[in-house]
Parts: sequence; C-alpha cells; structure tokens
Amino acid sequence: MKLRIGLLQMHVELGKPDVNYAHALELMEKAMKHEPDILVLPETWNVGFFPAEHLDELADKNGERTQEMLSTFAKNNNVNIVGGTVAAKIGNDILNRSYVFNREGKIAETFDKIHGFSLSGEPGYFRMGDHLAHFNLDGVACSMAVCYDIRFPELIRREALMGVDLFFVPAAWPKIRNTHWVRLNQARAIENQFYLAAVNQAGRSGGLEYAGNSLLLDPWGEEICRLEDEEEIAFGRIDTDVIQEVRSQINVFRDRRPDIDKITAE
Repeated sequence: MKLRIGLLQMHVELGKPDVNYAHALELMEKAMKHEPDILVLPETWNVGFFPAEHLDELADKNGERTQEMLSTFAKNNNVNIVGGTVAAKIGNDILNRSYVFNREGKIAETFDKIHGFSLSGEPGYFRMGDHLAHFNLDGVACSMAVCYDIRFPELIRREALMGVDLFFVPAAWPKIRNTHWVRLNQARAIENQFYLAAVNQAGRSGGLEYAGNSLLLDPWGEEICRLEDEEEIAFGRIDTDVIQEVRSQINVFRDRRPDIDKITAE
C-alpha cells in the first residue's frame, strides 16, 4: 500500500482556541491541494501546551468541537485525519486526547496520552490514558503515541508486536531538546521497522519555543521528509511493501527471545 502523508507543523496560540481551530482548518484546506491520503496535526493544537490557569474552561467539552470539525472535513474531503491531540474535558477530567477519523468521517480511534510530562506538571492537570491505540487507515495497521510517550520504548514495542506498519507521534516538543526529539523518533522507527510520522508544534508560544523538525521516517529510520523550526506543511509517501523487505534482511521480530526480551517488575 502506497500512501501520501501530510505533516501539518502548526504554530499554536496559547490559550486561544478560536484562533487555533480556524488556523488548523486553514492549514488542512491548504494541504488538500496536494491530495494527501492522511493529514497529521500536532499535540494540543486547540489550546497549546498548556494554559494551566484556564485549562478547565478552555478545554473542548466532550471533544465535541474537535470531532465536529475533523469529522466534517474528513468526509467532505475524502481524507484520513490523525487529529494530533486536543485538551478535551470529559466529565470532570481533562485529557490530552487524539481523535482519528477515516475518509468517511467516522472515528477510527480515540487515544489519550499515556505518560504525563512531570517536568511541566502535566499529570496534575490531565488524566492520563490507560489503553493503547489500534486503528486501520486505508488497509494499513496503525498506532500512535504522544510526545513524551516516545521515551518509553517498551510501550511502542508492544504496538509493533501487534503488527503495526505506520506509527504516529503528535507532539509539543521544545526546541531546547530538539536533538532528543529527532533521535528518539529515529530509534523507534529503526528498532520497530515501521514507518513513523512525527508532527510537532512550531514557533514560539506562551514563552516556549518549539522544535518543529516534524519528520516522516522509513523503516530504516531514514528521513523521507523533515521540516525546519517554523510553521510549515510537508508531504511524503510511504510504501508498506518496503517494511517486509527491511524485515527480511534484519528480522528482529523473528530473532526475538520472548523468554528474555520482556519487561518485568523484578
């Protein structure tokens, strides 16, 4: 399967959801001129990461605004959307939540970021997720993690063992740790031998400068495309037949030792 993926490296205004929803829609419309099969947005694109004092009132109640916008756009434009994440208020909780829509505008997956970034105090404001993501886009088995999650390789290996061929990483990753951002994504692609689309915020927001450097990687960890640090849209093609070629040369999944290669609490 060959697919064209659009990476929407967006500049997000902290605490300004009306501005951000309008801007995300503008970028998606612009991207459709290049006829992508999948569009990918960054982390917390609706409010930024994150307006702590007003998060409760700014978060998308029940994710309704986000779902309506992304579902309508996906259906009207016949495109799959990996909707980055938004701050969504579900009941009394706020979640760092991703909504994925297929070409028919139907939800393919709902996923909540699993690991809260303690350095920013994220676990004190968001309820973190408790399940993995599994979804299918145009016949391709997909999964995802969010930002800080990529520092936990055992989580992502579990997904790879379930047959994932395309992995998404929306993020709000700061420029000061850009080297980590690039190398961690490359490592996850190399060790799991799948395609990886990592989409970051760009520019300065709320006093923090974001790394940008969104990238699409092949199963060797080589860059299909990579952006710089300002807002930009880029496109790259994947071919899932390449995955089998890679795994036939260095078959880490066949050569695993399940009796040894596992994580235990001991």
